[in-house]
Amino acid sequence: MRMRTTVDIEAPLLKRLRLEAHRRGVSFKDLLQGLIRRGLQERPANRVPYRVPSRAMGKPDSRIRLDKALAIASALEDEEITRELSLRK
Repeated sequence: MRMRTTVDIEAPLLKRLRLEAHRRGVSFKDLLQGLIRRGLQERPANRVPYRVPSRAMGKPDSRIRLDKALAIASALEDEEITRELSLRK
């Protein structure tokens, strides 16, 4: 069963779709239905989700206050900028 519907498509995307339909030599409707069909297909069951293993980083240095991470990052960035500027002399 076919049903007619109205969909708002952004002008640049509509242009790309029309050009692609022309390039493939198919109607706009057939191209759009094919793209929607492929987009809705179920993913293969053999896909394994990507996982990032966790790693132990050791104990933090007791001299570094982790609750002041932004201040530490800012100080390190300032040091690096100073170093880079001193190399340009």
